[in-house]
Amino acid sequence: MASSTSSDPLPSGTSVFTTVPDLFFIPEFIFGGLVWTLVASTKVLIENPQGWVMFVSVFCFIFTTLWFLIFISGANKSSIWPTLDVVYHSLAAFFYLSAAVVQAYVTISLKSATSIFFKEYQLDIAAVVMCYVVTLLYALHAIFSTMRWKNSS
Repeated sequence: MASSTSSDPLPSGTSVFTTVPDLFFIPEFIFGGLVWTLVASTKVLIENPQGWVMFVSVFCFIFTTLWFLIFISGANKSSIWPTLDVVYHSLAAFFYLSAAVVQAYVTISLKSATSIFFKEYQLDIAAVVMCYVVTLLYALHAIFSTMRWKNSS
């Protein structure tokens, strides 16, 4: 595996585990997977837009996995990769923010049915919290990737 040198703007190999913003990959996997699991385990009680939340969580989970594998393998040595890194993580942060707002709306609208569906309501609350945590992680990753991109150009 290739290692990061001072002329490479992006790390590769095991140095991915020691650099900011790439340290955020693992928490993005964990909390993104939690969003996916929590939303998938709830019942769709009313017609709601939780399909968007599932799309975002599955899309970002798969795409972050591919992104992580590209970084680990060292295939990110082209000059376009720092820009792509900023674009992807900014888009993922925006998607997760929209998914968190949608999930919060669904949860608020189910509040009146909490006596009947209390467990689903609790799962929805947990999903909202995890959506906002993942939004924060992707936003931090995007901010630090932008700083790295500016320093490399």
